[in-house]
Amino acid sequence: MAQGTGSINSDYKDWEWSDDAGERARLLQSPSVETAPKSAESQGNGLGATSALGAVFIVVNAALGAGLLNFPAAFSMAGGVAAGVTLQMCMLIFIIGGLVILAYCSQASNERTYQEVVWAVCGKVPGVLCEVAIAVYTFGTCIAFLIIIGDQEDKIIAALVKEPEEAGSSHWYTDRKFTISITAFLLILPLSIPKEIGFQKYASSLSVIGTWYVTAVIVIKYIWPDKELVPVEIPTSPSTWTAVFNAMPTICFGFQCHMSSVPVFNSMKQPEVKTWGAVVTVAMVIALFVYTGTGVCGFLTFGAGVDQDVLMSYPSNDIPVALARAFIILCVLTSYPILHFCGRAVLEGLWLRYTGVTVEEDVVRERRRRLLQTISWFLLTLLLALFIPDIGKVISVIGGLAACFIFVFPGLCLIQAKLSEIQETRAISWWAQVSYGVFMVTLGAFIFGQTTANAIFLDLTA
Repeated sequence: MAQGTGSINSDYKDWEWSDDAGERARLLQSPSVETAPKSAESQGNGLGATSALGAVFIVVNAALGAGLLNFPAAFSMAGGVAAGVTLQMCMLIFIIGGLVILAYCSQASNERTYQEVVWAVCGKVPGVLCEVAIAVYTFGTCIAFLIIIGDQEDKIIAALVKEPEEAGSSHWYTDRKFTISITAFLLILPLSIPKEIGFQKYASSLSVIGTWYVTAVIVIKYIWPDKELVPVEIPTSPSTWTAVFNAMPTICFGFQCHMSSVPVFNSMKQPEVKTWGAVVTVAMVIALFVYTGTGVCGFLTFGAGVDQDVLMSYPSNDIPVALARAFIILCVLTSYPILHFCGRAVLEGLWLRYTGVTVEEDVVRERRRRLLQTISWFLLTLLLALFIPDIGKVISVIGGLAACFIFVFPGLCLIQAKLSEIQETRAISWWAQVSYGVFMVTLGAFIFGQTTANAIFLDLTA
């Protein structure tokens, strides 16, 4: 790896890192972010192309997505609007803090992607764990996306064929398993095979517009509700104090944009930590309003009876909601290949690291391996999506992993960065930052453990 003079940790050389690792790092860049090549001359000289306002839009783009469909159910699980909003506000402080820490460590280590920062700052063991976590997280998110496609197609087809939803599908071509499979094979698989997916950035921008439209529909439907939409029950307080934590996976899944934040930071014209702090604060506040609007209005519309996917609670024949479903499908169709791209790049990077083969030497085998990886990834996610119809179960698992990217790895990076500083005396600010890092790691580990254990317990007792 081409290292800058500011690198914090060089333990990863023990893994016989290839000299061509910079190319692998380039493969891991966000497809919607254009960055200058990493070099001693370009680092910190303002050679990026993204303005502060543009960075705000990209971070909001990365944070907003199909995860907002689960927020009304998360508010219900948390015990009402007050508990849900309070939990979001408390977690937002640490979410923003994690983004700032990653930018600080990116400058200190001269690295330009999330996993490379963890490798450089924390060493080989956290680096490998981070890459494995990214692969698992992207894999689980792809499963959730396919489930969302099935949910929305069920409602759209029910409206088109004018069949009672309770009666079930009477035609083979309207069966959920068939519709998910045909959509995945015809649209998702071809988009997932190419080596580069930068061409999808325009479709991704359209999907962001669709996400805002979904929020607008949910808010308007609450303000001017249809007569048949009557909430079953609206909880005003959590049933138990631990019930509040049930909303954490959804919040972490929704606000998790940390993996793409490092490339965004390095793409800025002036990549300064102070400016970046303002950028992510504005971006997260925007995301907070969108998620809160969706969660509160969706929850108050249906109460405790809201579905895990809030759009599933609306009738099939509602035209504005049907358009929202179409937008969500578009969002998922463009997001699946991007998430798969990130997961595949991590697996490819691990393979190159262990074999010690450079990208140029491995061109022919890379094509075969990429095809095998893509097809295996696609078929496994499709198979699991066909037999796991509840998106809540998937989010409860990957939401815990999202907490690792938001809290655990940034906290570890901050601790290691401060410990590597050579100081004769430790100032109060030094101890405060180390304590903050320890608290982030502890909080992230608690969220991951609690949500994972809860998800396993619910699956066993279901």
